Amino acid sequence: MNSIPGSRPTYMIGQAAFPARPLEPGLYLVATPIGNLGDVTIRALETIAAADILACEDTRVTRALLSRYGIRQRPMAYHEHNAAEAGARLVEAVEAGKSVALVSDAGTPLVSDPGFRLVEALREKGLRVVPVPGASAVLSALTASGLPTDAFFFAGFLPSKAGQRKERLQTLGSVPGTLVAFESPNRLTATLAAMAETLGERQAAVCRELTKAFEEVRTGTLAALAAHYGEAGAPKGEIVICVGPPKPRMADEQDVEAILRGLLAEMPASKAAAEAAKLTGLPRPGLYRRLLDLKAGDGG
Repeated sequence: MNSIPGSRPTYMIGQAAFPARPLEPGLYLVATPIGNLGDVTIRALETIAAADILACEDTRVTRALLSRYGIRQRPMAYHEHNAAEAGARLVEAVEAGKSVALVSDAGTPLVSDPGFRLVEALREKGLRVVPVPGASAVLSALTASGLPTDAFFFAGFLPSKAGQRKERLQTLGSVPGTLVAFESPNRLTATLAAMAETLGERQAAVCRELTKAFEEVRTGTLAALAAHYGEAGAPKGEIVICVGPPKPRMADEQDVEAILRGLLAEMPASKAAAEAAKLTGLPRPGLYRRLLDLKAGDGG
């Protein structure tokens, strides 16, 4: 809790102190920087400073952020090893009218971090849960990768055992979007090799130490990236892997006509041609001409 009972909590930006407005009762999911402490939002600082209780994964990590911005809070630990006991205390606090700020060591709470059960318990009781958005390693890596961003799937950490990892990748192989996964430095080469074997010749990016001094984004095919890190050795730091989507499946003639007729019934020919090109992998101009022929043949 705030270490100065009765006083209005503050946060510092440079040499200036700013008062934090009181919070309504509830759980506030506060995103923190993934590396560069300058990436924190004003709202995050205000929420952390004003909360009756600040819960975090590692109090040592969180204290570095508190120190940087002059926030006088006493964080309590909430992590996977004490989630049941600590989570119950946090639910009771919100029920009693307290405000609770939950932060992870880096990035957005609940993304590969504990907290899902806590939010579920609060929702079941009709208690308030408030997202305070900010830094995200997933989105930072995706936008820097040069891979398609219109659709993506976050896979978290893949299994460490080879057989389970391969099975998981086979499941993910048909996802029609860019895959994003976290990985540890020591498993990076093995994971890239498994991806190359299971997913095929796809473009990918290894994003390392995002927002930090030694930030690196290395791109190439999965096989080329696996070969590079196999030779260079395990890198240091936090790693996000992005893998491009599968190439569209070439549909047979009957499939193509069925797709075209289905799309034509729902949208104009120009838009239907673009959608059909995505679904079939065939050139858009040819599909557009076929749509016009179908429309004319149907008396449209």
